[in-house]
Amino acid sequence: QEQLVESGGGLVQAGDSVRLSCAASGRAASSNVVGWFRQPAGKAREFVAALNRINDYTRYADSVTGRFTISRDNSKNTLYLQMNNLKPEDTAVYYCAARGNAITVLSTSRSGYSFWGQGTQVTVSS
Repeated sequence: QEQLVESGGGLVQAGDSVRLSCAASGRAASSNVVGWFRQPAGKAREFVAALNRINDYTRYADSVTGRFTISRDNSKNTLYLQMNNLKPEDTAVYYCAARGNAITVLSTSRSGYSFWGQGTQVTVSS
């Protein structure tokens, strides 16, 4: 069974750092392209970052470029999102996602991802 399980969220202060983890199993663990999305309360889910596990190509949303870093440990089937200099506007539920197994192109679109985690809340207080 495909599964993505996020962890690492919580309540932090502006300027703090947090690292999110996403453990993959089943078909999701074989996906070449993985990513992070977030959904602020009452708003649409938005792209944060994506990574090609084969060539390490990455893409970031403009709002997080320079502050967030996506990385992976293939031996552990785990995806990470290092978030530095957090701002109150980063408050959201963060989801990890994976594209279909044969796909190698990065995508910033929610519809481009087949597998999703349950999400982890990150709250940044000012």
